[in-house]
Amino acid sequence: MELLLIRHALPQRIENDDGTPADPPLSELGQRQAERLADWLAKERLDALYVSPMRRAVETATPLSQTTGLELRHEPGVVEFDRMSQVYIPLEELKRNEPERWRELVQGGIYAEIDLAEFQRTVIASLEAIVAAHSGQRVAVVCHGGVINTWAARTLGIDQPLFFDPNYTSINRFLAAGSGERSMSSLNEAAHLRGL
Repeated sequence: MELLLIRHALPQRIENDDGTPADPPLSELGQRQAERLADWLAKERLDALYVSPMRRAVETATPLSQTTGLELRHEPGVVEFDRMSQVYIPLEELKRNEPERWRELVQGGIYAEIDLAEFQRTVIASLEAIVAAHSGQRVAVVCHGGVINTWAARTLGIDQPLFFDPNYTSINRFLAAGSGERSMSSLNEAAHLRGL
């Protein structure tokens, strides 16, 4: 089967000071990215569409669901590791405006208080369950950068937890054989974003 892991589109920056987790909606650019993604993938046969329950993922997947007629299947096992954080700052914005803070985050601070091993186990188990349920099919999962990194690192045999930065609405394609073999056919496809 073919597994498409798609990072959500660009969300708004949000910083809560009331203790509630940040779960931002898409920005205007993010909404256009989600529409482009839906138009691009409308040309491919998709058999199922899964989504993280986080708002930025659901809003990214909704145009694709409307274009394909596929039901959004919420999968809590593919939420991002920072789901309880009170702050969401797009990393590109952070890198541009606060380079020291960005450097600290990407060098380990981004998951300092997270049980990364448990996160990875949950992601892998959830994606393996999707693979098992869709033999011979093509399935899209709209999720997060950490989820994509986890699956890609496992597939490639890389120990570094976050080894690359998937673009917003990038398509990352993996093949999963019934024999248990896992391979990657592409990372960070973003041709649908040209001109945005």
